[in-house]
Amino acid sequence: MKKSNSPRISYFSMEIALEPDIPTYSGGLGILAGDTLRSAADLGVPLVAVTLAYRKGYFRQILDQAGNQFEEPQEWSPENQLTAAKIQVMVEIEGRPVAVRSWKYTITGVSGDTIPVYLLDTDLPENSEYDRHLTDSLYGGDQRYRLAQEIILGFGGFRLLDKLYPGQIETYHMNEGHSALLSLGLLERRLDQSFAGRLKQLDIDGIREMCIFTTHTPVPAGHDQFPRSLAVQVLARDLVSLLDEAEAWERDALNMTYLALRFSGYVNGVAMRHGEVSRGMFPSYDISAITNGVHALTWTSPSFNELFNSYIPDWRTDNNYLRYAISIPLPAIRQAHAEAKTELFEEIGRSFGVQLDPKVFTIGFARRASTYKRADLLFENPERLRKIARDVGPIQLVYGGKAHPHDEGGKNLIRRVVGSSSGLSDVIRTVYVQNYDMRWGKLITSGVDLWLNNPMRPQEASGTSGMKAALNGVPSFSVVDGWWAEGHIEGVTGWSIGSSELAEDPSVEIAALYDKLEREIIPMFYGRPNRYTEVMRFAIALNGSFFNTQRMVLQYLSNAYKMQRDVAVPV
Repeated sequence: MKKSNSPRISYFSMEIALEPDIPTYSGGLGILAGDTLRSAADLGVPLVAVTLAYRKGYFRQILDQAGNQFEEPQEWSPENQLTAAKIQVMVEIEGRPVAVRSWKYTITGVSGDTIPVYLLDTDLPENSEYDRHLTDSLYGGDQRYRLAQEIILGFGGFRLLDKLYPGQIETYHMNEGHSALLSLGLLERRLDQSFAGRLKQLDIDGIREMCIFTTHTPVPAGHDQFPRSLAVQVLARDLVSLLDEAEAWERDALNMTYLALRFSGYVNGVAMRHGEVSRGMFPSYDISAITNGVHALTWTSPSFNELFNSYIPDWRTDNNYLRYAISIPLPAIRQAHAEAKTELFEEIGRSFGVQLDPKVFTIGFARRASTYKRADLLFENPERLRKIARDVGPIQLVYGGKAHPHDEGGKNLIRRVVGSSSGLSDVIRTVYVQNYDMRWGKLITSGVDLWLNNPMRPQEASGTSGMKAALNGVPSFSVVDGWWAEGHIEGVTGWSIGSSELAEDPSVEIAALYDKLEREIIPMFYGRPNRYTEVMRFAIALNGSFFNTQRMVLQYLSNAYKMQRDVAVPV
């Protein structure tokens, strides 16, 4: 396999989780992007990625005893951790030129292939004080700030790659609509090369052949859009003209999802069900589905890593081999899980001074604190939960997740979880892990006994936390939405909360949640440990072997990039 292939595919994402000490991600979108790039490097895909260098990160979360969230910047210095790229580009924002430099991070795959990631940065002395801070904060500021960031990402990122790899990039993959302005860069370049100097339908078709768009948001409110009045003020005049000529406005607004749809030849959702929901939202477009995954090597705990190396030595280069976990002896799986559980509990003890009992059934819930994810659903009937813990078997809870600084609903959700758990502290010990990040994500998804997930349907596009848990033999107990609609086999890989119907009475889901904990899951954990371990083993063999980014990237290569013969494909 060749090392450091010259990139032919570009991958644009507003956030990318590269490593815990580089805070350029907020949650699932960034984690997915990082896992995608790690698997692309493992497979030797000729790809380059672009994001922003958020010098103040997303934010560091601080919680008081009542569950009130406070935020402070999570500052870091690209100068100390990354390599400076020599090339700079200019973008126009509000009629003034803004200089953009970049920092290079290199991802190395299991066989030595590398993928460069460029992090764009406007903190340059030639820029105004305002412009120097445009790449400071992930999802910070107002609409004007956000649109300026998306100009830098899409248009500035396109210009950077055009200089770094002139004439080489054949495919532009937009991971969500934040980078959709790169399509205008492609149009502008095509116009510059046109003898007529006019936009033609053939030109738009040519752009579509080069662009891939992955949408992650199954609700209209989640798609970035800016009023035309603001867009006209902030965008360069020639870009506004391109939007006019291409008829790329939607209802007198710059809708980044619509822009990406308009100029992409291949569009996909991130799970089979999400593809269906997206086709309902955008009926004029052909939308496929490629179900998300996670990077197996990144999210497997040290104990399971060692276990897989012993029983399935080829799992690192071909995740399909995790299917053979079905032959791993049950005691070996129990031991590996016990070590992961001990590691989590020891870290909780060091960080928060709370001692959890490794013998007690432990439920994990750690996700972005957004109202639709319903982190407090388990506490809907506290007396029922108290009775289960007393009469059926003891329970411990580990929670985690940040609310966006402007999301009061999400902040209230954290307060409700902390308050409700405090009211049950005499029978159920609960820890809410503050500042949930990549490091805690790996510890929690591998160290609990059951992964709980109960979003409102159909608002879960995919969800990847349960996939991380499955790699470590932790079954899911989840609403049948997103990836779980594909990964769920009742009593085999985990359990469902309610039915698979999209519009179900919440009271039915709540009843199912308590009923299955009381009558099936907890009695099995304490009374039939071998049967519970069998479910753990199936979670690895059936879910871990499929819901990984190696399989996902191979699907993108075959279905979206049309390059499956150009990389080493596991057989």
